[in-house]
Amino acid sequence: MSLTPIVVLVSGTGSLLQALIDAGTDLGYGVRVAAVGADRPGTLGQARAEAAGIPTFVCRVADFPSRADWDAALAQNIAAHAPAFVVSAGFMKLLGPVTLGQHTVVNTHPALLPSFPGAHAVRDALAYGVRVTGTTCHLVDAGVDTGPIIEQHAVAVEPDDTEDSLHERIKVLERLMLVDVVGRLARQGFTVTGRKVTIP
Repeated sequence: MSLTPIVVLVSGTGSLLQALIDAGTDLGYGVRVAAVGADRPGTLGQARAEAAGIPTFVCRVADFPSRADWDAALAQNIAAHAPAFVVSAGFMKLLGPVTLGQHTVVNTHPALLPSFPGAHAVRDALAYGVRVTGTTCHLVDAGVDTGPIIEQHAVAVEPDDTEDSLHERIKVLERLMLVDVVGRLARQGFTVTGRKVTIP
C-alpha cells in the first residue's frame, strides 16, 4: 500500500503530531509524515519528529524582511517534501496567500466553529457560559478559523470546569478526530464544493 505524504506544522509540544506519528506506525493507516516544519527552533514538536527520524525545517518570521517573504519561504519549504496536504498541528502563525494557494491545509480548533474562533477559544467558551463546546477539524482559508468544516465533536462543559480541565478533555477528542480525519483524507481523497468537504 502506498503511503500518502503529509507535512505537519508545529509551534509547541507537538502532541497532535505525536498522535499522527503513532498512527503512522500502522501501514494500513496510509499516511507518512514526510516532514515537520516549525516557526521557531527548539520546540518539543521538532524534537518528537527528529526522534522518529522525520526530516524537519524551521521557518521563523523574524528571519525574513516581510511577512510575505516568510510566507513564500514557508511554501517553498513545504513543497520540497511534495505533500498531498499539510496539517497545521498547533501552528500558531496565520498562513499567507502563497502557502494557502499552493497547499491544502487541515487544522483543528478547540471549539465548535463558527463559535469562538481565535487563540482563546476555550476561555471564551467558558466566559460565555456555554453548556457544550468541542473541537472542529477544518480546512484553512485566509480568515481566522473560517475555513470549510470537515468534522466536529462535542464536549460537555462541567460545572466545575477550569480552562485547563476543559481544554484537556477537548484535546483528547481533538487528537482522535485529527488522526481519523487525516487517515480518511489520505486513503479516500476528498472534494471541496463551496463550504462542503466530502470524503467519499
